[in-house]
Amino acid sequence: QVQLVESGGGLVQAGGSLRLSCAASGRTFSIITMGWFRQSPGKEREFVAAIKWNGGDTVYADSVKGPFVISRDNAKNTMYLQANSLKPEDTAVYYCAAGRAILPTTPGEYRYWGQGTQVTVSS
Repeated sequence: QVQLVESGGGLVQAGGSLRLSCAASGRTFSIITMGWFRQSPGKEREFVAAIKWNGGDTVYADSVKGPFVISRDNAKNTMYLQANSLKPEDTAVYYCAAGRAILPTTPGEYRYWGQGTQVTVSS
Protein backbone atom coordinates (compact mmCIF):
# COMPACT_ATOMS: atom_id res chain seq x y z
CA GLN A 1 0.00 0.00 0.00
CA VAL A 2 2.94 2.33 0.71
CA GLN A 3 6.28 2.29 -1.09
CA LEU A 4 9.40 3.91 0.37
CA VAL A 5 12.61 4.66 -1.55
CA GLU A 6 15.77 5.95 0.13
CA SER A 7 18.56 7.87 -1.57
CA GLY A 8 21.57 10.00 -0.70
CA GLY A 9 23.90 7.47 0.87
CA GLY A 10 27.55 7.20 -0.06
CA LEU A 11 31.15 7.36 1.11
CA VAL A 12 32.24 10.30 3.24
CA GLN A 13 35.25 11.09 5.43
CA ALA A 14 34.91 11.53 9.17
CA GLY A 15 33.57 14.97 9.99
CA GLY A 16 31.66 15.23 6.72
CA SER A 17 27.93 15.35 6.03
CA LEU A 18 25.27 13.57 4.00
CA ARG A 19 21.60 14.26 3.39
CA LEU A 20 19.43 11.18 3.06
CA SER A 21 15.99 11.30 1.43
CA CYS A 22 13.00 8.98 1.64
CA ALA A 23 10.22 9.35 -0.94
CA ALA A 24 6.83 7.81 -0.11
CA SER A 25 4.19 6.81 -2.65
CA GLY A 26 0.95 4.84 -2.74
CA ARG A 27 -1.59 5.23 0.06
CA THR A 28 0.44 7.83 1.93
CA PHE A 29 -2.63 9.21 3.72
CA SER A 30 -2.26 6.33 6.18
CA ILE A 31 1.16 7.50 7.44
CA ILE A 32 1.33 9.04 10.91
CA THR A 33 5.08 8.76 11.57
CA MET A 34 8.13 8.33 9.37
CA GLY A 35 11.48 7.35 10.81
CA TRP A 36 15.06 6.31 10.15
CA PHE A 37 16.82 3.15 11.35
CA ARG A 38 20.31 1.85 10.67
CA GLN A 39 21.95 -1.57 10.75
CA SER A 40 25.55 -2.76 10.65
CA PRO A 41 26.66 -6.38 10.02
CA GLY A 42 26.15 -8.46 13.14
CA LYS A 43 24.13 -5.75 14.87
CA GLU A 44 20.42 -5.30 15.50
CA ARG A 45 18.51 -2.66 13.63
CA GLU A 46 18.96 0.58 15.58
CA PHE A 47 16.56 3.49 15.88
CA VAL A 48 17.95 6.83 14.66
CA ALA A 49 15.15 9.41 14.51
CA ALA A 50 11.43 9.82 13.78
CA ILE A 51 9.07 12.63 12.82
CA LYS A 52 5.30 12.98 13.10
CA TRP A 53 3.86 13.83 9.70
CA ASN A 54 1.36 16.40 10.96
CA GLY A 55 2.82 18.74 13.56
CA GLY A 56 6.48 17.86 13.00
CA ASP A 57 7.24 16.47 16.48
CA THR A 58 10.56 14.62 16.52
CA VAL A 59 12.48 12.10 18.59
CA TYR A 60 16.19 11.20 18.32
CA ALA A 61 18.46 8.47 19.56
CA ASP A 62 20.99 9.82 22.08
CA SER A 63 23.85 8.75 19.82
CA VAL A 64 22.83 11.16 17.03
CA LYS A 65 21.14 13.98 18.93
CA GLY A 66 22.63 17.26 17.79
CA PRO A 67 24.60 16.22 14.68
CA PHE A 68 21.58 14.63 12.94
CA VAL A 69 18.42 16.53 11.98
CA ILE A 70 15.21 14.92 10.68
CA SER A 71 12.72 16.88 8.59
CA ARG A 72 9.93 16.37 6.08
CA ASP A 73 8.19 18.03 3.14
CA ASN A 74 4.52 17.04 3.33
CA ALA A 75 3.70 18.31 -0.16
CA LYS A 76 6.41 16.10 -1.67
CA ASN A 77 5.76 13.10 0.62
CA THR A 78 9.47 13.12 1.36
CA MET A 79 11.43 12.76 4.61
CA TYR A 80 15.06 13.81 5.08
CA LEU A 81 17.91 13.05 7.44
CA GLN A 82 20.69 15.63 7.54
CA ALA A 83 23.64 13.75 9.00
CA ASN A 84 26.45 16.06 10.12
CA SER A 85 29.78 15.48 11.88
CA LEU A 86 29.78 11.88 10.72
CA LYS A 87 31.95 9.33 12.54
CA PRO A 88 33.10 5.84 11.50
CA GLU A 89 30.64 4.35 13.98
CA ASP A 90 27.81 5.90 11.92
CA THR A 91 28.63 3.47 9.09
CA ALA A 92 25.55 1.35 8.37
CA VAL A 93 22.71 0.69 5.98
CA TYR A 94 20.12 3.36 6.69
CA TYR A 95 16.45 2.37 6.31
CA CYS A 96 13.37 4.53 5.94
CA ALA A 97 10.21 3.38 7.73
CA ALA A 98 6.58 4.51 8.01
CA GLY A 99 3.61 3.56 10.18
CA ARG A 100 0.44 4.62 11.95
CA ALA A 101 1.76 4.78 15.52
CA ILE A 102 2.86 8.08 17.08
CA LEU A 103 6.68 8.41 17.15
CA PRO A 104 7.55 4.76 17.81
CA THR A 105 11.21 3.82 18.33
CA THR A 106 11.24 0.06 17.66
CA PRO A 107 11.23 -1.66 14.25
CA GLY A 108 8.14 -3.75 15.03
CA GLU A 109 6.01 -0.62 15.37
CA TYR A 110 6.56 0.39 11.74
CA ARG A 111 4.49 -1.05 8.92
CA TYR A 112 6.43 -0.11 5.77
CA TRP A 113 10.14 -0.17 4.93
CA GLY A 114 12.44 0.98 2.18
CA GLN A 115 15.29 -1.04 0.69
CA GLY A 116 18.04 0.85 2.52
CA THR A 117 20.92 3.09 1.47
CA GLN A 118 24.55 2.49 2.45
CA VAL A 119 26.42 5.14 4.45
CA THR A 120 30.16 4.56 4.87
CA VAL A 121 32.31 6.91 6.96
CA SER A 122 36.08 6.56 6.68
CA SER A 123 38.58 7.69 9.30
